[in-house]
Amino acid sequence: MRSTLSAAAAAFLLAVISSYQTATAFSLGGRGGGIARHRDTRTASPSVPRRSRTVVPSSATARLLRAARDDDDDDDDAPPENPYADPNYPDLEFVNYDDPDYTVDQGVGDDLEEAYNEDATLAEIEAMREDRRRRNDEFQFETYHAKVLRGGERSLGEWTVFQTDTFMGPDVVGGRPPEASGVPRLLKWDRTLKVVSRGSKIVTDPNAEWRVDGERIVHEERLATTDDFPTLMMEEGEELSWESEDIGHVENTFWPSEMTALDFRGPGGIMCVGKAYTICDAKPLREDSDELHEGPFSEMRTELGVQENGMRFRVKLDYALPEEDNIAYEDTSAVPPLHLRTLTVCRETLDGYWPNPSDNEKLEDDEKERKSEVRRRNQEDITAALFGPPGAPGGLYDPPPVGSEERAIENYMLLDFEGGATVLLPHRLDQHHKDQADEETFGWVTSLDWTPGSIRYQVDRKVLGGTKLKGLRTLELSEVQSDDADRYRPKDGGANMRQ
Repeated sequence: MRSTLSAAAAAFLLAVISSYQTATAFSLGGRGGGIARHRDTRTASPSVPRRSRTVVPSSATARLLRAARDDDDDDDDAPPENPYADPNYPDLEFVNYDDPDYTVDQGVGDDLEEAYNEDATLAEIEAMREDRRRRNDEFQFETYHAKVLRGGERSLGEWTVFQTDTFMGPDVVGGRPPEASGVPRLLKWDRTLKVVSRGSKIVTDPNAEWRVDGERIVHEERLATTDDFPTLMMEEGEELSWESEDIGHVENTFWPSEMTALDFRGPGGIMCVGKAYTICDAKPLREDSDELHEGPFSEMRTELGVQENGMRFRVKLDYALPEEDNIAYEDTSAVPPLHLRTLTVCRETLDGYWPNPSDNEKLEDDEKERKSEVRRRNQEDITAALFGPPGAPGGLYDPPPVGSEERAIENYMLLDFEGGATVLLPHRLDQHHKDQADEETFGWVTSLDWTPGSIRYQVDRKVLGGTKLKGLRTLELSEVQSDDADRYRPKDGGANMRQ
């Protein structure tokens, strides 16, 4: 059936359909979260009447009309705009610090004193620092026992002892050359000591809250006996005999009688780093002194060593007061300086045999030829590293700062020893603070330069000045390929390592 539709009716119907299409386009864009696109819905209005058919909306068109109406309803329930551009909003908690009613963490309010207590905060900080120090004490304690003492294994060594003329009386001291009257002469003992050294850990309190608090390290150094030479056990011969002076020298201790983890802090003068270590012990000058690590001291003994490739090279320094200085102190209370009394060079091997191959041999039946019972693969390397030409190649690899030239001349010695070793050490230690900034800045330093193989080592034991000279400032270790040492030798004129 045909029918005619007036121009006005047709224009009205087109306008209605166009408005629904426009609403649908914007609604779909909004629902997708994107930017709404403007669809051009302009239509040409008929200027003249035209014939057309009656249009009945299809089912698809009806669905579009219903969707448009539903979108209009959803716009009223849309979530609020996200002012923070955060995809998790509003699930996250946002604090508006511009809110005048917000006072938490602003330093205002009635509960400020309860929220922040300065004394409690400082106590917590100190507790954390102490916990870190305790852990470092434990690390040093265990490292020294495992690496330096090798868990209680013994070391066999030759000790060469040098004694200064400072303690031989004024007549001997007066015989020094005039140009070196302040520098002691070193007199080498005519015998070499054979010494067995070891250290072990003992438990004193198995229920200690902090495990290492209930443990101690004890040292043992003794002169060798026939039993320490396995190849001699089958021979009949005289027992090894040592003089009382030899026994007394070896019995001097360079460590606390029972070393604790706390001794590895700076004031105790004990520490290990890499292949190097240092230990120390001292005797207070005042018998009634309660200070364990602060002088003045009447005696102080320090040790500095490096071990590598199954060998260990260490230097023992024994300081004391001459008798006349001790008497002067009792009369005037002026703190006297410590002077070097003995210097001992210890050359050791760690494989259970003696460093010198002749000590591992026995006589044949004709008693004219010795044959070694030990065939070390690296015996030549050991002999070169322990008994080779004296002095480090080119001198001390990295000379440390010691202060002014005058201070160096008055207090220090630079010595070369067999085995390619060089040692810098103070032969005189002042124990009172001076006004000179020089003394306060540099304190005292002992250096050992030794090359046991492909690596050259220099260890510097740097201590404080004045009455705190037992306390470590730093223990510094330098390592360099021995073949490249001259190429990379420091040229800073002597400087402390940066902390």
